[in-house]
Amino acid sequence: MTTTENQRILVTVKTYPTLSRTYGETVCTAGIREDGTWVRIYPVPFRRLNESEQYRKYDWIECRLVRRTADPRPESFSPADQNELTPVGHIDTSDKWRERRRLLLHTAQVYDRLDRLIEGAKSNTLSLAVFKPTKVTDFIWENEDRNWNQEKLHQMRALHSQLALFEDNSWRQTFQLIPKLPYSFSYRFEDSTGKRSELQVLDWEAGALYWNCLKSTEGDEDAALAKVRNKYFDTFLKTDLHFFLGTTQQFHQVAPNPWVIVGVFPVPDDPQQRLF
Repeated sequence: MTTTENQRILVTVKTYPTLSRTYGETVCTAGIREDGTWVRIYPVPFRRLNESEQYRKYDWIECRLVRRTADPRPESFSPADQNELTPVGHIDTSDKWRERRRLLLHTAQVYDRLDRLIEGAKSNTLSLAVFKPTKVTDFIWENEDRNWNQEKLHQMRALHSQLALFEDNSWRQTFQLIPKLPYSFSYRFEDSTGKRSELQVLDWEAGALYWNCLKSTEGDEDAALAKVRNKYFDTFLKTDLHFFLGTTQQFHQVAPNPWVIVGVFPVPDDPQQRLF
């Protein structure tokens, strides 16, 4: 892999941490360049970064990237140096999200038909996109395993014990694996052709909201889930809601629909700004 020149990227996506046998606990980060083209950055051991190095959504970061040869998706890169993944600026929500709206809804391409996205995945020309659902009909959840896969966890720990001799391991003294979400969340919606779909939401913020709501309801899972739905359905449907979509590497070119929701973009609904 050849190191590319330094790139400036607006972070718009951070998925809930997952376990990798090779990389440990990792976060998939994605964002757009100033010209509206997409970048996926993986792996990122986000929670092992120093607090001063941890970027937020809508932070600008500048880093060198290398193409991921093991991942055929066109937007996929790895950081040449994880120490470079530090914020250098931020786009706030001033003027009803005007600057965020300009970059993500006007500079970047917005899709409203899933068939075009599915075609793009099958032809390997597209694996990240902004999508505007025509009608959101539901927000649901399903039960998942409550513990991480023990075999994968054992393999991950065994590998990293071997690697420990060759790297800075100060983070190991205080690091604790993030809890596994006991539920998966999904949106049901229609696109501009009337096609009905159900896509899973992998956004880190959905998982974090669940844990916060569970704490505030003193462990009442039903009440916590109701609070998550209230925000993602009742509140967000009052906005000009868009999805950030991404394909999974495993199903990118083979599944009938390989797309998932890797982030949500609940833009304040302002007809004048829509015309900007």
